[in-house]
Amino acid sequence: MRAAYVTELGPAERIHVGELPVPEPGPTDVLVHVTAVAANNVDTFVRSGLYRTPTPFPFVIGRDLTGMVARTGPGVTGFTEGDRVWCNSLGHGGRQGSFATYAVVPADRLYPLPPGIDPGTAVAALHPAATAYLGLFREARIRPGETVVIGGGAGAVGSCAVTMAAVAGARVIATARPDDGERCHALGATEVIDYRDPHLLTRLGKAAPDGIDVYWDTSGHHDIPGVTPLLAHGGRLLLTAGITARAELPVGSLYTRDARLLGFAISNATTADLADAARLVNHLLAAGHLRVRLDEVLPLDQAAEAHRMLEDGQTSGRIVLRP
Repeated sequence: MRAAYVTELGPAERIHVGELPVPEPGPTDVLVHVTAVAANNVDTFVRSGLYRTPTPFPFVIGRDLTGMVARTGPGVTGFTEGDRVWCNSLGHGGRQGSFATYAVVPADRLYPLPPGIDPGTAVAALHPAATAYLGLFREARIRPGETVVIGGGAGAVGSCAVTMAAVAGARVIATARPDDGERCHALGATEVIDYRDPHLLTRLGKAAPDGIDVYWDTSGHHDIPGVTPLLAHGGRLLLTAGITARAELPVGSLYTRDARLLGFAISNATTADLADAARLVNHLLAAGHLRVRLDEVLPLDQAAEAHRMLEDGQTSGRIVLRP
C-alpha cells in the first residue's frame, strides 16, 4: 500500500511516501480502506518529536481519516465490509497513523459516517470538532445562558466551538478578523470583535458586562493577565493551543474569582470521551452545521508539503489529502 511515514523523528523533509505492507487487523480491530485524511498541527508536533509519544518505525503519520471498512477482526461487532466510517485518534500512543491506503483502527475508535456526507468535507472537521466538544462540555461544562468567548472564531477549532456553544444555548462572542465577521455570525456568534483591535479587552468587557463564563482562545495567544479581570465568578479559562507558549499567571485574580484554568489535549482523551464527542459530531455533520474552512486538497505524495504549510503558517484553513 501507499503510505506517508517517517523512520526517525525530525523535520518535514524526513517524511517518505512509498510502499509499506498492508497492516493486519487484530481481533478487535478494523482494516479501513482510506478515502481522505486531514493534516493537523499536532501531527507536526509528533513527527518532529516536540510532542513525545511512542512512534514504532516505520511510523505512518496522521490522526484523522474517512474511509470504508475493508475487513474486521473476529471480535468486532457493529461494522461490516463496505461501511463508511471515520476516526480521529490514530498516530499517537503507539497506534500507526492514517496517511496510507489502508489503516488499522481499533473498533472502539471507529464511528459511522452519516449518509450523504462528503468524506473530504467530513475529515476536515473531525479533529477540531472533537476538540471543541471536549473543551466546552467535558472541561468547561458550559450551560445555557452563559457567556462564552471564542478567540480565533473563524479557525478550525474556533468555528466548531462557536457552533457547539451556540447550539448548547450559550451567548457566544467571537474574536476574528473583520472579513470573517459574517462567517462567525452565521456559525452562531451574537457579537464578533476584531482580534487586532487595540482596545480588545475593553470591548470584551462591554460586550460581557456580567462577566465571561468561559474564555477560550483557540489561536494560542494567551493574555491571561488581561482576560482574568473579565471573568465572571466561577469562570473557566481554557488552554489548548500554543505548545511552546509562556504566560504570566495572575494567581490572586484567578482564585478570588473562583476561576479555573483548564488545559487539555485531545490526544489524552479516553475512548469513552471520544465516543461522546463522536455522537455530537455526527449529529452536527448530518444537520450540515459543521462548516470548517477547507484550504487545500492535496495528493498523499505532498504530505511533507502539507506539514511545511502548517509549520510555516501558510494556511488559514484545513488541509485534506487523498491517498
